[in-house]
This record gives sequence, C-alpha cells and structure tokens, in this order.
Amino acid sequence: MTLFMKSKLGIKVLGFGFTRRAIALLAFLLAFSHFFSWAKSAQKKISYIKDTPRGCVLYVYGQPFIIKGVVYQPIPVGKNWDYDIFSHPEILKIDGPLLNELGINVVRFYQPGKDIEATKRFIDILYKKYGIYTIMGHWLGFWDNPNYGDPAFREYVKSSVLNMVRALKDSPGIIMWVLGNENNYSFGPENVNPWITQDLLKIRDPAERRRRQAEIYYSFVDYLAKEIKKIDPSRVVALGNGGTRGLDVAGKVCKNIDLLGLNLFTGKSFGHVWRDVANAFPDRPFFVMEFGADAFDSLKKEENDEIQAEYIRCLWREIERNLAGGTGKGNVVGGIVFEWTDEWWKSDIFNPKTWWRHDKKGDWSCGGYYHDIACEGNMNMNEEWWGIVAISRKKDKNGINLRKPRKAFYVLKDLWNSPTLARRKEDLKGLTD
Repeated sequence: MTLFMKSKLGIKVLGFGFTRRAIALLAFLLAFSHFFSWAKSAQKKISYIKDTPRGCVLYVYGQPFIIKGVVYQPIPVGKNWDYDIFSHPEILKIDGPLLNELGINVVRFYQPGKDIEATKRFIDILYKKYGIYTIMGHWLGFWDNPNYGDPAFREYVKSSVLNMVRALKDSPGIIMWVLGNENNYSFGPENVNPWITQDLLKIRDPAERRRRQAEIYYSFVDYLAKEIKKIDPSRVVALGNGGTRGLDVAGKVCKNIDLLGLNLFTGKSFGHVWRDVANAFPDRPFFVMEFGADAFDSLKKEENDEIQAEYIRCLWREIERNLAGGTGKGNVVGGIVFEWTDEWWKSDIFNPKTWWRHDKKGDWSCGGYYHDIACEGNMNMNEEWWGIVAISRKKDKNGINLRKPRKAFYVLKDLWNSPTLARRKEDLKGLTD
C-alpha cells in the first residue's frame, strides 16, 4: 500500500494533507528524534568515537578523552615475562602516586593475568583509588606458535579472547579492548613467529603470499571484533599493529574495528604516519600505542636520559598537533609511552642469571635514533632501558624495587599537566557540542 500520494495541495499521508512547511517541520522532528536516539545510546557507552569536520574524538563516559598513558609492565629485577603483576597489587603503593604525579589517565596491558579475579581487583584499584583507566589487550596467541590460517588455532584464540571479555566487561575502569600487538610481523619481513598453510605454499610470489596472509589475519581480527561487540557493545575495539605495514589490507577488511593502535619507533619524528593512516583508514582514528626512546647511549656506552627526554618531548608534540582541531590531520586521539619501568630480563631472555644485571648491549638497530647509530654493529637499541622510571636492586619495606624517575618523566609531567593541553580538551568539547 502506498502511504505517500501527490495532490494539488502538496502530499497526502494516509489521507492527511501536508504543506511544504509541514514537510520541513516533519523532517526536522525526524532528525531531532534520530539525534536524541543517538545521544541516548551514547550515554550507555563507556567509550565511543565521534567524527567531526576537524577530526575524530574519543569519548569516555560522555567526555572527550585524550589518551595520555604508559605501557605498564613493572617486572621486578630478577623476574621475566612470566611474572604476574596482577597478583601483586602492593606494587601500586609505590607506583600509584607516581602515576598520578605524571598526569596519566590510562595504562595499557598486553593481556590479563593468569588469575582473572586478581586482574579485576588490580584494575579496580587503579580506577577507584587512583582514577586511572585501563586499555586491555590480548596477544591473540602470538607467543603460542601461531597459525592464523589454522581453524583449530583460530578457535583457541577466539575462546580466549571472548572469555576475557566476558570476565572483565563489568570492570568500569576498562575503556578499550585491543586485539594484537605486532602480530603483523608474523607475515612481514621481520619474520617473527612466522606461519604458513598448505594453500599459501602454493602461492609462488612472496609479495602476493604476504598479502594473502594479511587478508587471513586481519579478517580474523575483524571477526573477533564483531564477536566482542555482541558481548560488550559499550566499548571501542582497536586493532593493534606494528607500524603501518599491512594497513592497506586491514583498511579493506576490518569493518568492525573502531580505531587503530600503532607501535611506532621511528626516532624523533613519526614522519608521515598521519597521512598513511588517513589513506588506509580515512574514516577512523588511531592512537600511538607505543612510542618512546631508550635511555642508554650505545655510542658513549652510558645512560643518557637527556636524549630520551628530548625524543619523547618531540614525539608528544607531534601527537598533540595532530589531535582533532589541531593544525595536523586530526586523526590521532593520544599516545602511550613505552614504557613505565626498565625491564632487566630482556637482553638474554632464557638466562635467569642475567635478569639481575642491567645489560648494556644493543639488541636491534634503528637509524631513526641517530644519536648513537654509529655504535658497534649499529646495534643502538637497548631493550632493557626504555623505562621513563629507572629501578634499582634495592627494595623498599614492601619488597618493591626502588624507583627513580628519569628526565622524560618530568618532561611528560609538564606536557600532560599543562594548561595548553587542558585547553585542547575543552576545544574538543566545542568541536562536538
């Protein structure tokens, strides 16, 4: 049955005559109703993204939110990756006040701990006592001999991810789920935890094979994001990626991803990442999921926290310029510094004797950190020295390694607590009001 019929007076709707003015009023009321419905829905969400003519804005509990965070993995001297920090909330007695002094609003975890109830309690302490939110990630089995083309492995990862969401979705401190970290390195030239399938082996062109691997991996991530939203529609879901490699594929297949999280270690500048992301994900923002510099000068063979602080200062200023309403692309919503404290186990991960020693050898090379690239073998990146807070073998009365903030800590403290950044947040409100 036709509801709308032409007449000399305008349009009849179920027998009632409407003038052009009435039609305009009806259109306005429908638009207002749609906006009210959106606003009501947004109020139920813990986090969401809103696009504006001058960039994308992340909202948390209904307020514009600029991510100012650290990767929080404070592994004690003598321990390694297997140490479960969530089972040791006493560490927050020393770190909580320091994190507040720094001015952060969020910490990032790679994955929940072994004890999910302990993880909940830890996140609740951060949120309720210190006012610090959590970005919770999942490795997607990256360290479990991954094969993203194997149905059994995919089911294993899916079960783990969705169990995490079910267990933690009622934690008010969590504002985001992040899927993966640098998992794209498993099918890139980095060749970290590589995987293959029989069908992929039939593809003779290496570039085409990698493209197909990227399609398999990113399609799986998108599927996980879709399943997460069935359980928890209240939070944004991010794709974690090492740099920008693979984003051309991810942008085509990841329709359920709300934003990107990128690990970017490119030196004193992020280069043209803003343009690259805008090309691959033109309708979605990103946050710098890891950035920073190590505090050891491999050329002079000594600690140099002045250089670390200078790199971090330059990098954060680039992030700030590219926030919505800034002078840049407007497609970034903040950044997370790598990392909170040094990790003394990283240079020789399978030798416990070395976890008590702060190693000074280089672990990899990056020309972007030009100040010490001329060191022996150009191995200028020191995995054990990335903390903006140094730790000591000495312990306090609670058995926690003593902390000493480096210059980068105080640089970030000034930047993150500055009136300028506070005004930027107010400006974001103006963009979306």
